[in-house]
Amino acid sequence: MYELKISDAEFAQFQRFIYKVAGISLADSKKVLLMGRLGKRLRALDLTSFGEYYQYVASGQDALERQTMIDLLTTNETYFFREEAHFNFLRQVIVPGHPKGQSLDVWSAASSTGEEIYTLCMVLADELGANGAWSILGSDLSTRVLETARRGQYWLDRVRGLPPAYLKKYCLKGVRNQEGSFLIAPELRRHTRFQQVNLNTALPDLGKFHVIFLRNVMIYFDNDTKRQVVARLVEKLRPGGYLIVGHSESLNGINEQVRVVKPTIYQLPA
Repeated sequence: MYELKISDAEFAQFQRFIYKVAGISLADSKKVLLMGRLGKRLRALDLTSFGEYYQYVASGQDALERQTMIDLLTTNETYFFREEAHFNFLRQVIVPGHPKGQSLDVWSAASSTGEEIYTLCMVLADELGANGAWSILGSDLSTRVLETARRGQYWLDRVRGLPPAYLKKYCLKGVRNQEGSFLIAPELRRHTRFQQVNLNTALPDLGKFHVIFLRNVMIYFDNDTKRQVVARLVEKLRPGGYLIVGHSESLNGINEQVRVVKPTIYQLPA
């Protein structure tokens, strides 16, 4: 087995490429991560250098491999009820202030493997009923994580953050060959839809939303990319709608259309 190494020049090629396609600034400290995640792809394709692999994916001759590379370099950790204060705000402020009888439409704009989406489902089912008028769009750049989210099935080692009462109320326990897993209940999943969306390009016609979650993604963007991405999302907000970002993120100096309600929670004036 040959040892794979990456030169500074080769790593810089990948940095420019992932910035171009995803708007993500891959820090110099991520070189080891890139080698680990892409090394197996080189071996699978019988390529002997990262330079060869870059030429292969950048050429556009294999769209599937290019997507695989993007998936491997943009997938981030997530878990149920992450940064729980946001879900409490949804429960305590947004839902009570929403017009009765009108569907509450939410967009999870960087949904990853779906834990954020299904946390939203559980909160809205609690507050508005499993048969209530609400919907959730989950989007991500990665088709691989979207497929996991769409399935709504997780192994029990992924229950981090999920209250046992919700596991019992809103999830189905796997049996036989599915033992050790759980499935989000169909009455919650029917409120969801999924779509691949690149936030770094013009957005497709997704509709308008009362709440948009964009959490723990902008930490990978430079300020210019942040401004462009946030401007696109604000266009998808209904008047009075909320944009919620991660606890280590801020829109200070990024967008003047939305006003801060409290740290990490912003509102488009009605």
